[in-house]
Amino acid sequence: MDNIYLIAFIVGIVEGVTEFLPVSSTGHMIIIGHLLGFDGDLASLFDVFIQLGAILSVIFIYKERFLRFFTKEGWDKEKGMSVWHVAAGIVPVMIVGYLLHGYIKQYLFSPYTVVVGLVLGALLMLLAEKTMGRHNEDLIQDVDEISIKQAAMIGAYQILALWPGFSRSGSTLAGGLLSGVSRDASAQYTFIIAVPLMFVACIYDLIKSAAAIDASGAMVLGIGFVTAFITAYISVLWFLKFLKNSSLSAFAYYRIVLAIVTVYLFGF
Repeated sequence: MDNIYLIAFIVGIVEGVTEFLPVSSTGHMIIIGHLLGFDGDLASLFDVFIQLGAILSVIFIYKERFLRFFTKEGWDKEKGMSVWHVAAGIVPVMIVGYLLHGYIKQYLFSPYTVVVGLVLGALLMLLAEKTMGRHNEDLIQDVDEISIKQAAMIGAYQILALWPGFSRSGSTLAGGLLSGVSRDASAQYTFIIAVPLMFVACIYDLIKSAAAIDASGAMVLGIGFVTAFITAYISVLWFLKFLKNSSLSAFAYYRIVLAIVTVYLFGF
């Protein structure tokens, strides 16, 4: 196997495993990309394209719910999770992300900024666990019982994830706990709103970078896409089972350890 194809396979696994876990897939991708020397236009396009594979895995898992959004009932905010709940969670971060897109890509995609995001995100998760984690029985347990206000609050925390290393799922899971929503319900809501948000972001980047694709590049993208889809599918199902009996603390401590290792590897 050509080296570039092996790199595509490795990075695809990293993306699939980390995309929906509260450990920052972007942070891992930046770190792994630097370590493997995988950079340039193709690498930037690859990082975006394989996220579509991860998105597709969530669509498969929640296909009935996504189909419901295209029905009249899916627009009724009084009958469980609706299109309005999704909009409340993604519109704020889409606006901020669009306005700051150039700045983020130019100045924040580095191992140093990832370290900062990993640590701050870990502290937020530990704070959420200490504040609300022990009161799990008093929190909203069903994703269909999340209010529009809670959806908007969780979405507001998602803005923090625009900083690489902070983690979208880490921010929204911590925000969910602090908003009165259980880990499990917050995770399901996070996965659902990630689909339209990531899809729009990916398409936006792909349109800007489409010229970088050639026959060889298409094969690299295909390997990463399939690998990310399979590993993300397994990762999401495992994570949902994990949250039923466990807290976010283990992921927070992992992030701190990863930040320390990153500092060591890159010699800050």
